[in-house]
Amino acid sequence: MARRYPNILIFAIDSIRRDHMSCYGYPRLTTPYFDQLAAKGVLFENGFSAYIPTTPAYSSILTGLDVISHQEVALGPKVPLPKDRPTLPEILRPAGYRSAVVGFDKGFYRGFDKYLNFEGWPAWEDRPARKAENLNAVAIPEMERMHRSGKPWLLFLRHMDPHSPYLPPPPYDQMFYSKDPCDKKLPNTMKPVFDFRPFADYFKSWMPPGIRDKDYVIAQYDGEIAYMDACCKRILTRLEELGCIEDTLIVVTGDHGETLYDHEAFFDHHGLYEPTLVVPLIYYWPGRVPEGVHVKAFSLHEDMIPTLLDLCGLKKFAKGLAFDGVSLTPYFRDATGSPRSEFYITECTWMRKHGWRTPIWKFWDALEPDFHYKPPVELYNLVEDPEESTNLADREPEIVKLLRHRMNAWIDKRCKQTGRGNPILDHWVGKEKYIGSIATAKTLQQSEKKSGKK
Repeated sequence: MARRYPNILIFAIDSIRRDHMSCYGYPRLTTPYFDQLAAKGVLFENGFSAYIPTTPAYSSILTGLDVISHQEVALGPKVPLPKDRPTLPEILRPAGYRSAVVGFDKGFYRGFDKYLNFEGWPAWEDRPARKAENLNAVAIPEMERMHRSGKPWLLFLRHMDPHSPYLPPPPYDQMFYSKDPCDKKLPNTMKPVFDFRPFADYFKSWMPPGIRDKDYVIAQYDGEIAYMDACCKRILTRLEELGCIEDTLIVVTGDHGETLYDHEAFFDHHGLYEPTLVVPLIYYWPGRVPEGVHVKAFSLHEDMIPTLLDLCGLKKFAKGLAFDGVSLTPYFRDATGSPRSEFYITECTWMRKHGWRTPIWKFWDALEPDFHYKPPVELYNLVEDPEESTNLADREPEIVKLLRHRMNAWIDKRCKQTGRGNPILDHWVGKEKYIGSIATAKTLQQSEKKSGKK
């Protein structure tokens, strides 16, 4: 009898900060069910989204390529994914896999057999948001359908709960905050948020009228994570009921983090600060993945496909393909090793910047003035200043020179290897961007992803 390969279930969560998940040490119990997966699987402590925002992140996850290879550096791509490079579902198809994705329209992220979507952009008057339940309503029937086929399947779920607007349903809306956030006796920590004109109308469209307390908004973000975690448990329960959880590799990750109130880049994912770069990474497969392992290795999104193929015995279906990422499976048992110690970072949404991150230092150059009025060069010592509160660029010019040299050398090498240019140089962000209502933000993201045009 021909070998049946495992199912692959990927929770690919939009805007999830790993340091707001309880399995990563967050004091609020936001992810009790993901915590269980981590306790019985492998958790990577240093998972990074190197290329911000959504489009380049998912492009690396679904191709195993870095930003120079796939050329997707901005939210609004100028070119399609490379036609000569198969996506994950395309690689798996010859192995007999059925595939479905929830959260993307058909077009840009090609190769899935089925594309399903759900409502994930409610306004204040539409509250509460039931994003994860909406996702489950389409994902679970599709998972059941693929299960009945008797074929191995790939289900890729793009959860939108931690992405603004943060409007979790009860009891999650008061799970971490039960005061009146509009109490005039509270300090008005939301004033700088609404003073930032490009996002002010967007925030007002989903935040309580008269809100004064930033901690309320952060609590809603945490509530969204806890709500999503519970809904993800519903999917895991259905896997158990179908009798196939032991035949399913489960991966939990995210496209990028979220700034919340940090660095005056309010409640979105701006810039290259750690809150935006850090993402969770958990592998769970009963009996096939070690239990309770915490790995120190620095992982990037392009490592996903090589790792999946290695774990599932599917490498022969990628014969002749060279990935920019590497398999992380050796580090499941060598928890202190790492495939890399430094890497290139980019952001091309509201800021156009690129830089270089090492275990100690993080540096980046601004390629144009940004609308947050940040300095043109930033340098942080991540060991002494993990909050990135003190810019050392002027005090440590030699470190800046060294890291800029390493960055440019890597870019030159990759451009020569791929025969492609650095895509971030082909974009312009400007300081005139303005995000209006929920509907405007939704249309902006959907139209750019669907058309592949800026």
